[in-house]
Amino acid sequence: MPYIGDIDSPFIGPKRHSTSYSTTTKKQIQQQKRRSLLSKDPINNSVLKRSQTANNTEGLTEEFQKELSARQKAFRRLSRRRHSEDEDKVLMGTRISEGHQNYVLMYNMLTGIRIAVGRVSAKPNRTLNDADFTAAHKLAFDVTGDELTPGAKYDFKFKDYAPWVFRGLRERFGIDPADYLISLTSKYILSELGSPGKSGSFFYYSRDYRFIIKTIHHTEHKFMRKILKDYYNHVSSNPDTLLCRYYGLHRVKLPRGRKIHFVVMGNVLPPNKDIHETYDLKGSTLGRFLPEEEIRKNPYAVMKDLNWTKRGKKLQLGPYKRKLFTTQLLRDVKLLARMNIMDYSLMIGVHDIIRGNKENVRNSTLQSFQPDTRLAERRASMMKRRESKAMVYRKVIMEANPDKLNMSELPDIPFDERRNCVFYSDNGGFQATDESNKAIPSLYFMGIIDILTPYDIKKKSEHFIKAMTQNKNEISAVKPSIYGNRFMKFMTKTLEHHEDVPREYQLDTNEKKLN
Repeated sequence: MPYIGDIDSPFIGPKRHSTSYSTTTKKQIQQQKRRSLLSKDPINNSVLKRSQTANNTEGLTEEFQKELSARQKAFRRLSRRRHSEDEDKVLMGTRISEGHQNYVLMYNMLTGIRIAVGRVSAKPNRTLNDADFTAAHKLAFDVTGDELTPGAKYDFKFKDYAPWVFRGLRERFGIDPADYLISLTSKYILSELGSPGKSGSFFYYSRDYRFIIKTIHHTEHKFMRKILKDYYNHVSSNPDTLLCRYYGLHRVKLPRGRKIHFVVMGNVLPPNKDIHETYDLKGSTLGRFLPEEEIRKNPYAVMKDLNWTKRGKKLQLGPYKRKLFTTQLLRDVKLLARMNIMDYSLMIGVHDIIRGNKENVRNSTLQSFQPDTRLAERRASMMKRRESKAMVYRKVIMEANPDKLNMSELPDIPFDERRNCVFYSDNGGFQATDESNKAIPSLYFMGIIDILTPYDIKKKSEHFIKAMTQNKNEISAVKPSIYGNRFMKFMTKTLEHHEDVPREYQLDTNEKKLN
């Protein structure tokens, strides 16, 4: 019969046959085995040392056994927790103090889009009628779900406006329904820069930087529904339009919360190119300047009209592309003037082909956000908490922290739908050319944005008040026809060569406006 025991154990005395063990000795050997295993863990070392000093020859006390057992269980629990956290540590971060309600809002937006767009995309196509432009479909979500909507982590209501019209717009812009849903309803990206304007809107980007979700004011939502038919007809007859590309109009409402309207639109800037300079041009000079100290703090900040002129910037477009640009721009501006719209701007992103993507601009300006609810469920289960799954989800979303975006997660080629528009056909943009129409190393990404501001009583009052102390021709709030002419004049001057561009644009102001 082999001998039982560890030669290094302070509890083992003379060698004994198994049949002569006393009860006390058996207990000592069993405790010694447990201690030899636990001694490898620093959490239990202090307990073992106290035990060895206090009693080297006698059995362990009942009190010590209880403490040791509790420590052992805690160690096993902690080991499992550490392993789980190592798996997900990229996704989770420390708690941040601001903006958590926006993360919850984003979850509700994406859930509503997934169900609403999925339904309309699954139906056979049909011809649009007038009722489609005013339609609004309501959906209600809760934790349990029903036969119409699946269960959701939050209770909220969702409204999908003119779903058939926006389905048609997505088709005309070349957006595949499956790609649209995958891009929007998976991991998403938050812009670190926020809104460049004064509207206070929130901007969210899809995971591939392809689509933008922007919250809008209730009045903007009403106005968009009013102009939707004119917008649809213009896009249908102008596939190369520079106007902002809208893919959806929705509303979300939390219990006892306010109604939040938002739009889904195409991103003017590309996912596969670093943008070295960005400008927001309105054709107005009053207050249209970003101070140099702000630019030094953030070299990639959105600059304005006076920054463009003071830096001597010019759009380098040869005769062929210059005509394409000015012709389409004039068509779009005429539509905006006819629809009584002003305060829009031309966004221009400039990519220096020589500099390329060496500076990793997108890594420094974007963040990702993806709460891990699976880990939270395991934690709640181990701690024996009496919490519903919905409560667990709510907590983890509130505690999630944005991480720096890895640029490798972004696509390295432009999306297919960009090839359908001449202004996005050169590797996703509009390449600069000289007077011989030969390519030069600059790539432009352009689009007319913020087209939901009508010249209403609010803007008329702003014009009246500002005109008393400032030059009425330089302020932003002016009649749409004046705004359009001033806009076209400024955009013509942005061209390096504009001798062949007409000086008078003859914006038709006699057509019936949408008041």
